[in-house]
Amino acid sequence: MLEMALALRDGRPGGSVDHFLALLQYRLPFWLSVLHGLSERVGLGRVADNLVPIARAGIAYNLEVQSAALPAFTSPNETVRFREALREAGLGPAAEVVPLAAYLEGERRLGRVAAGVDPEASARLLLAGCFHRACLEMFVGADAAPSLEASAEEIVRELRLEPAGPPPG
Repeated sequence: MLEMALALRDGRPGGSVDHFLALLQYRLPFWLSVLHGLSERVGLGRVADNLVPIARAGIAYNLEVQSAALPAFTSPNETVRFREALREAGLGPAAEVVPLAAYLEGERRLGRVAAGVDPEASARLLLAGCFHRACLEMFVGADAAPSLEASAEEIVRELRLEPAGPPPG
């Protein structure tokens, strides 16, 4: 992450991209550790109960990080530089999707997620729901969407991951 920040700076201290990178450098490791921590929950508790805190954390992460991202990408040149730095650092959407999809795949193997569920697509949908909820709050205010808790529960519930019938015992 530090290498990415230095590559983007390109000799220019300060600015909205640097502010965004500093925030990302601070928050991304924690967010990724939350996602990777799911691997320890495979087979424990209810799948939905394991995912609601993830959705809550995802909304909070996006609220904090995306609000700083908006001013950083007012220039197409800055956006291109940021994308290149992400690629060089090996970061991007897969950093979030992979651990979440791995958790869902583990639960699917145990029969706790429906056999027809695509773990990667479901991971992307959960993350997209978090991003969307954060964007709603940023652009139209927190009162225009369900509460953070209700939103997290709704995102997870509507993925409809659990198999029909009683859970495996």
